[in-house]
Amino acid sequence: MAEQPTTGQPTSRQHPTAGPAARGHLLRLGAPRDTAAVRHLVTFLVASVVTVLATRAYLAAAGYPQIGGGGLHIAHVLWGGLFMALALMLLLSYVGPVPRSLGAVVGGLGFGLFIDEVGKFVTSDNDYFYAPTAAIVYVVTVLLVLVVEGLHGRRPHHPAEYLAVAADRLAAGLAGGFTPTAREEARHLAERGAGEPGADLVAALVDEVPADDADVPDLVRRGVDRVVAWLDGLVDKAWAAWLVVAVLLAGSAAEVAVGLGIVRGQVPGLPLWTGVAVLVAVAVSVALLVVGVVVGRRDRLRGAAWVRRAVLVSLLFTQVLVFRALQWTAAFGLLLDVLAFAALEVALREGRTARPRQPRPRTGRAHDGPPKGLAGRES
Repeated sequence: MAEQPTTGQPTSRQHPTAGPAARGHLLRLGAPRDTAAVRHLVTFLVASVVTVLATRAYLAAAGYPQIGGGGLHIAHVLWGGLFMALALMLLLSYVGPVPRSLGAVVGGLGFGLFIDEVGKFVTSDNDYFYAPTAAIVYVVTVLLVLVVEGLHGRRPHHPAEYLAVAADRLAAGLAGGFTPTAREEARHLAERGAGEPGADLVAALVDEVPADDADVPDLVRRGVDRVVAWLDGLVDKAWAAWLVVAVLLAGSAAEVAVGLGIVRGQVPGLPLWTGVAVLVAVAVSVALLVVGVVVGRRDRLRGAAWVRRAVLVSLLFTQVLVFRALQWTAAFGLLLDVLAFAALEVALREGRTARPRQPRPRTGRAHDGPPKGLAGRES
């Protein structure tokens, strides 16, 4: 993270230039980013996609039942709006981080029920089975992922944002006490905000919050932490890079088969250019993948960045066209791309920072020999 350099023991008085006047517009407006926002937003998106797939599967298995009668039909888009309203009421009603995981799940459930019926609102005959619905849902999901990337993936957190998040964690602690884990998290956030006005007061207050072993269960965070820990362990393995390459090549082979099927007229209703576009997009992805493999033999971090570009081409172009051809059966290819993208994100994050992963202690392995992992670390 791009933190401001400090000398000695920083205090808020030693940094008069760190005041609000020297910050960006959002910070000056009082809108710091939550350092846990990506976890909540990914939870929201995953809940949305899973809801769409589960809804489609249930309706197909049940014979597409309808709630209502006598000329009335209560569409599930209405339930989606209700769940989104409940999520907003939950997030607007409580202070602190506790309700956000639940709000992300409830909001994602509602958005999934809403977007599943998009076919009814883009066709004149309210056609729920409108063929491009799968592609529309996919494009909307990818656009939201890009919004998340734009908000949180391009700009490091300002020290003032760490301090603000530490104060947000204090809201939960002041009300219900701190578990040892929660206190350590708040203390770490306050340390990252050292030197900002009020940092000393926040750090002192973290230590003053009473202890409480009763923690609010957060199944969402527990699951996400396990996935991240699994990915952290995976990117340390010497064979991880080859696994990612093999997964991407397997997906590319399947996409080539789809493109050839469209070109040969085996997919009714799709023009020839769609198949050609699929083949061109696959060729670009494979070319980027080859560059990544070649560059990665000299610099694994740069190689991972090139492979990430190959995955992005597949996510933003190839999979959109494949979804148009195969509709919901293309979800498997999307899953492979998302898993590969997630692994590469973890690898690049770990390779670009000198800070050791927590709670693993610093071992100095990065200087013990040539890099061997996915992002340039020993296995």
